[in-house]
Amino acid sequence: MRTVYLVSVWLHILAAAVWIGGMVFLGAVLVPVLREDRFRHVRTPMLYATALRFRWAGWATLGLLVATGFLNVWLRGYDWSAWLTSAFWQSPWGATLGWKLGLVAVVLAVSAAHDFVLGPRTMKALEADPESSEAQRMRRLASWMGRLTLLLSLAILALAVALVRGGL
Repeated sequence: MRTVYLVSVWLHILAAAVWIGGMVFLGAVLVPVLREDRFRHVRTPMLYATALRFRWAGWATLGLLVATGFLNVWLRGYDWSAWLTSAFWQSPWGATLGWKLGLVAVVLAVSAAHDFVLGPRTMKALEADPESSEAQRMRRLASWMGRLTLLLSLAILALAVALVRGGL
């Protein structure tokens, strides 16, 4: 059982690294490079192709994070009946887990809105007329949603660290 737990924790950490690292790469490396004038002609198709590729990887890692997260809690000795008690959620560990799960739900919702609604609409607007006010407004909104997702993901990471230290 210990080996299964260690593999699950390793997969959880690896998925978190891919998820957060991918967002940092997009925001800190790819987007600034594509803003350079010499990449103007490939900016939108390159960003769109990269976003579609990362969307697949991102949702795979989110799925792995959720699955290994629940498995890790169970393998730490908290069976599902404990989740139904107020004492569990009022303990430092349970309360920290509750905050983490709440933020995970928000990240999933924001990511779904970004990836499946706003992102595709933004790309269509940018392809049609990249200089239009609507395209620019949508681009800024998509960018802020990406930043919000990254900040929430970093908060989840902080809560994960707190969990392995016994909770807040």
